[in-house]
Amino acid sequence: MAEIKVQNLTKKFGDFTAVDNVSITIADKEFVVLLGPSGCGKTTLLRAIAGLGMADSGVITIGGRDVTYLPPRERNLSMVFQSYAIFPHMKVFDNIAFGLKMHGADQKEIDKRVNEAAELLHIENLLDRFPSNMSGGQRQRVAVARGIAMKSEVLLMDEPLSNLDALLRLEMRAELKRLLAGIDATTIYVTHDQIEALSMGDRIAVMQSGVIQQCAHPTTVYDLPDNHFVGSFIGNPPMNFFHAQVEKHDGKILAKVGDYHITPHQVMAPLLQKYEGENMMMGIRAENMETLDSPADDALKVQVLVVEPLGSQNLLTVRIGDDTVKVSTHPDLKVASNDYVWLRFPADKIRWIDRESQRVIYPS
Repeated sequence: MAEIKVQNLTKKFGDFTAVDNVSITIADKEFVVLLGPSGCGKTTLLRAIAGLGMADSGVITIGGRDVTYLPPRERNLSMVFQSYAIFPHMKVFDNIAFGLKMHGADQKEIDKRVNEAAELLHIENLLDRFPSNMSGGQRQRVAVARGIAMKSEVLLMDEPLSNLDALLRLEMRAELKRLLAGIDATTIYVTHDQIEALSMGDRIAVMQSGVIQQCAHPTTVYDLPDNHFVGSFIGNPPMNFFHAQVEKHDGKILAKVGDYHITPHQVMAPLLQKYEGENMMMGIRAENMETLDSPADDALKVQVLVVEPLGSQNLLTVRIGDDTVKVSTHPDLKVASNDYVWLRFPADKIRWIDRESQRVIYPS
């Protein structure tokens, strides 16, 4: 069993707090992605789990064993680095075998594990090459093969695909997901790429300023963000946010945008009453607005500022009040800049956010 438990972990560099009282539990054989912008603390947290940077406070356990102050070699884990970290003077076989040799494995076991790992990564024909004679994708496969050859209980991966071009990243992403599903390791994967996070992880832990903002299944993080930051960071384009005045109209609580009134979900209506007379923030995904090319009583008229044809969709930029909003439409909807369209807002797709706390208050 290799459950990883991090409790109240803090790591500082001088006056800067890189990881701020973080707690997270990763179940045995679970694949968790640490996602966030540069400088959010995700790599620092990973290095603390690996033993490459000691925490200032907190506890780390792996499989119920306290490893907080143990050196990396005593934690039974493997790590794949962003920079590959393979030895240029060694052939591929020796690079993959390096960790096994350091742990005193016999040659028969080394041969078996190296060949198994190379076959999994489709690099069995490269074992006699030097890294200088390989592409970036092949070197990355070598680094991953070295990690899985150890058959450690825990596999840590720090932005392993960030040095690859877009097409190769797409191929490696699918290959890594297939590979990791077939090995018995608890995996933590660090990335700033939300597409990698959404497509690969069992759960995503979204970090900002050294704090985990939300940790949940990728679909939940995308569709039901806990706060404004998570919604604004996840998605391409990110979730739209705009302001609306909460008021009572004909005895009903509504959100007013210009002269248009948005009806909240019936469960949300009672929660909105305490915001009557105030501005609230509304969040909605670009693909969740219904776009019409002709007027409708239940739709808001907006002017198109920009049209971006993306093949499978058109991305419109419109203005709602003082806020710029992205709208995804079917390519068959023919509109151009300065045209008008009408938007409907499905009540179950709106996320209502408290402006002061930036927390999503519904649905929560």
